[in-house]
Amino acid sequence: MKKIVGIISFLRKYKLFTIAFMTLIIGIILYFLNYHKISLWLVSIVAILEVMPLLWGMLQDLRDGTYGIDVLAATAIISSVILKEYWAAIVIVIMLTGGAGLEDYAEKRAETELDSLLSKAPQTAHVIRGSKTIDIKASEVEVNNKIIIKPGELVPVDCIILEGKASFDQSSLTGESLPVFKKLGDELLSGSINMDGLITAKALKPAADSQYEQIIKLVNSAKNSQAPFVRLADRYSIPFTAISFAIAIGAWVYSGQSIRFVEVLVVATPCPLILAAPIAVISGMSRAAKNGIIIKSGGALERLAEAKTIGFDKTGTLTQGVATIKEIKVFGKHTKDEVLKFAASIEQNSNHILAQAIVNLSQKKKISLARAQKVTEYSGSGIESVISGKKVLVGNLTLMTDKKIPMPTDYNHKDNLDTITFVAINNEVAGLITFDDTIRPEAKKTLDRLRELGFKHMILITGDVENKAKMVAKKLGITEIKADALPGDKIRAIEAQTHKPVVFVGDGVNDAPVLTSSDVGIALGAQGQTAASESADMVIMLNDFSKVAKAREIASRTFKIAQQSIVIGIAMSIVLMFIFSTGKFKPVYGALLQELVDVFVIFNALRAHGTWKKVPTKRA
Repeated sequence: MKKIVGIISFLRKYKLFTIAFMTLIIGIILYFLNYHKISLWLVSIVAILEVMPLLWGMLQDLRDGTYGIDVLAATAIISSVILKEYWAAIVIVIMLTGGAGLEDYAEKRAETELDSLLSKAPQTAHVIRGSKTIDIKASEVEVNNKIIIKPGELVPVDCIILEGKASFDQSSLTGESLPVFKKLGDELLSGSINMDGLITAKALKPAADSQYEQIIKLVNSAKNSQAPFVRLADRYSIPFTAISFAIAIGAWVYSGQSIRFVEVLVVATPCPLILAAPIAVISGMSRAAKNGIIIKSGGALERLAEAKTIGFDKTGTLTQGVATIKEIKVFGKHTKDEVLKFAASIEQNSNHILAQAIVNLSQKKKISLARAQKVTEYSGSGIESVISGKKVLVGNLTLMTDKKIPMPTDYNHKDNLDTITFVAINNEVAGLITFDDTIRPEAKKTLDRLRELGFKHMILITGDVENKAKMVAKKLGITEIKADALPGDKIRAIEAQTHKPVVFVGDGVNDAPVLTSSDVGIALGAQGQTAASESADMVIMLNDFSKVAKAREIASRTFKIAQQSIVIGIAMSIVLMFIFSTGKFKPVYGALLQELVDVFVIFNALRAHGTWKKVPTKRA
């Protein structure tokens, strides 16, 4: 029943195909009822009417200096009508409109908008007016307005801190998963999230010029600036048209019989070109969907098959995207388990991302936690408490400095770029915990496979600092790096690549503009919920980086099959053209044989849906 409903829905949506198909059926019925002239007039009129939009589009394309499969299709239909091969004309119309409908269906099956990105933009701001604080729309904030940003709230506009300190989640802007500590005089970007402190700040820009709004503008502008891409079938249309007319005109001139022109033209229909690519694309997209890869357009699938360069975000793409403990370093007579126990005991009731990592490790090690008493929290710096009769401080370097806790003589914070939490016991630093965002276990193998699949250039583009980017790139064999990159910087880095098409793989809101501006944007692990998935050409539903290589495999195989179907279909048509140019066979036989060619093309293109063994490829 669902299949019938699907067919009816398709017929309603693609009216030109439905009209042509029904005309053929009615025409056949009238013909067998001996209404020959009526059936032929009906078929010819519908064929002529349906070719009109095609002709207009063809003229528009030619005026713009482009060409495509429509040139061959229109010529075949018009010539068939002029030479009174009406049945051939209507069959070509059916194949043309059906192929166009299939292609349109493939491109619109996963179409979405930027609702997710827009809905997450800052909406309100707490503005200080005299002795009062009032709530206004973020869009109404003016430069130099004083604003209050409470814990858990979005920063409404780009601003500078006047009072307070706190940690801010900037992952939606820079892609970096670890929070960033901000204090007096530091600038805040709109769209970042205040995690744990009350902040008073001064607006530096209105909302329209702030960072988050710039991301939205970049997505919209990039969407309209993608370079045109020549479809696979279009590349064969002009040569095939030229060959077809050369054989048809040659047969006519040589024999002096115009019927020879018709006989050749009947078997020169562009159906292999019209059908092969759309059917292979739909099959490939369906195959990808079974692997958890949603591909939004046939053009994206084709560009992925031919891409030469691939760029990656770091945090959440090549790395896990969550904070993990890299190292516990102890000083004096303290042990690692002791430092971890005190830190986890004081952090066990916190929702902070670093606190969760500490508690998780203590649970993994089955360390028994103690009860924290007299807990005092210092916004954006850390926590003080009494545990087992000892005064314990857990926090960042700022907290240690404020509490006048001396640093160990063998520690130099300038040499360490990691995120660090210090643990002080009775006014002495007992140890420190460093955090990292670990590389995905499947990342190295996936990158090696992508190189095997023909990617000649790889680039790491991240909002993280250069040292961390270099460390990840070195482990994965990536030589080109762009660090400290905001969304606009990422777009410029992709546009600067000389080997195109270019693919970019990312996962955050900050990646939305570059995903849109790339030839192919792939959103990883988005599950259709983030701005990255709205902006990308492909969405990998599972948080599995290896699916990037699987997408390339599917794309390459899909268009290899599509190209094979087109070439074989053209070759068979050319053989038939030479055979029918002899004049020994009636045009109706040619039409029937041409349909056999079409059937072969369809079944061969459907192979793109099937499973296959991993084919070894040469390294680039």
